Amino acid sequence: MSAKEKNEDNEVPLEKKLDDLYALIDGIETAMFTTRRQDGHLVSRPMQVQERRSGTDLWFVTDISSDKLDELVHDPHVNLAFYKDRTREWVSVSGAAVITQDKRLVHEFYKPDWKAWFGDEGGDHDGGPDDPRLALILVDAQSVIYSKADRPMPMALFAIAKAMITGEPPKVSDQRELDAREIKESHRTS
Repeated sequence: MSAKEKNEDNEVPLEKKLDDLYALIDGIETAMFTTRRQDGHLVSRPMQVQERRSGTDLWFVTDISSDKLDELVHDPHVNLAFYKDRTREWVSVSGAAVITQDKRLVHEFYKPDWKAWFGDEGGDHDGGPDDPRLALILVDAQSVIYSKADRPMPMALFAIAKAMITGEPPKVSDQRELDAREIKESHRTS
């Protein structure tokens, strides 16, 4: 049995999958946000999740003049990669990005620390909720894969050491997937 097969754990209810997914994302916060440039090359940059809403939808804030917005207009497909170094847990979200400057949403999601990232350039470019530079990116998830540590680190290390001796891949995490049907259902139940 391969390590992937040994760690797969998709026989859990959707609610449990979502609870574990949300706990991971909330505990990591920053994702490597990957887009495709017009020349076809991929580029990743760190971005912090601002809101998690409606099932698996994730919201980010950015400057309207950012290169990533040109990339998203050209190709809205993105991948978000989250990694928690201490536990080696991870999340991969593939989806389509939607850009908006809807003032109602900007005001609803606005956090005072955004001002630090946008700065005060004077006038209405003050980093506040009415700053015209603010844009939101919604990532509408289409597939999710994640790995949740299912045992304490000492036990996981023991399993790895045992695997080195026996040649049998260790079970150190629960790797789960949410397919399109489950993601659609998560939107109805949240």
